[in-house]
Amino acid sequence: MFRNLTPVVKNLLLITVGVYVITAFLMPQLKSIFALYYVNSSRFLPFQFLTYMFMHADFWHLFSNMFGLFIFGPLLEEFLGPKKILILWMVCGVGSGLLYSGYTSFKMHQLDNKISAFYENPSPELFSDFVKDNKHFFKSGVYDFIDAYSRNPSDSGLIQRAKENLNGIRDIQVNIPMVGASGALFGVLIAFGMLFPNTQLFLLFPPMPVKAKYLVLFYGLYTLYAILNNNPGDNVAHFAHLSGLVIGAGLVYYWKKSRKNFY
Repeated sequence: MFRNLTPVVKNLLLITVGVYVITAFLMPQLKSIFALYYVNSSRFLPFQFLTYMFMHADFWHLFSNMFGLFIFGPLLEEFLGPKKILILWMVCGVGSGLLYSGYTSFKMHQLDNKISAFYENPSPELFSDFVKDNKHFFKSGVYDFIDAYSRNPSDSGLIQRAKENLNGIRDIQVNIPMVGASGALFGVLIAFGMLFPNTQLFLLFPPMPVKAKYLVLFYGLYTLYAILNNNPGDNVAHFAHLSGLVIGAGLVYYWKKSRKNFY
């Protein structure tokens, strides 16, 4: 099975697994340096657009991404060639980081507008709405504070505590890092679906055959649904996944202009 691995896929697997071992067991402090942070965070460094894709949150995060590369990568490398499969992986990974950073900047701008609105006109209603939108960051005791603030809306001490809460939540969100090669992997998935649309794949869960184009369509629709649903407690960077799909599709569309046969 491993003898069928193509050179670029094998090297990407070895490098990514090796980096995970180093950051998980030998030098865990490197993860906070190489993960991708919001561009206005004090922890942001430009090279993170590249390095974040070699970081992973845990073993299962690593396994899912590397398993996808292991399954779909070799055939794509044989079809596209080593140069193009490497371009696909890197461009989709870096591009996903860039687009996700733009999306994060938009979300942070919305958050800053809500905080500014409270500063301009402090009220229990605005604070309560902020808590509802960001409830996964607050502890249960915040509702006792909301009750006290609602009964004393002019209390300067309570207003100050509310401001401190808002700024604290902002600081948390500014410094949430993104890690993983999922954007790059989704580029590989869309490339496989476009180049081998009718190839039969056998799923493990549920155990059934499915054509590659339908599997990619499912992933795309689910990713779009997750973005629109905007579950506050969901820590998966779905927008990065969607970015990988879009960038990968664009690359394959550009490359396939000179080809006539697909499988």
